[in-house]
Amino acid sequence: MADFFHMGGYAFYVWLSYGIGAVVLIMNVILPKLHARQVKRELEIRIAREENNASST
Repeated sequence: MADFFHMGGYAFYVWLSYGIGAVVLIMNVILPKLHARQVKRELEIRIAREENNASST
């Protein structure tokens, strides 16, 4: 088992690659959700502003 984790002396590079890959995959899930939430907030603010302008005219 120790040989598996050591990976012939290349363990640092292999595990670093797996770690970076995992971070990228997680970011590909989280960042679009955060962006969508931000866009929804901005649209709600814009709609409320337009409704206020239409009702005050």
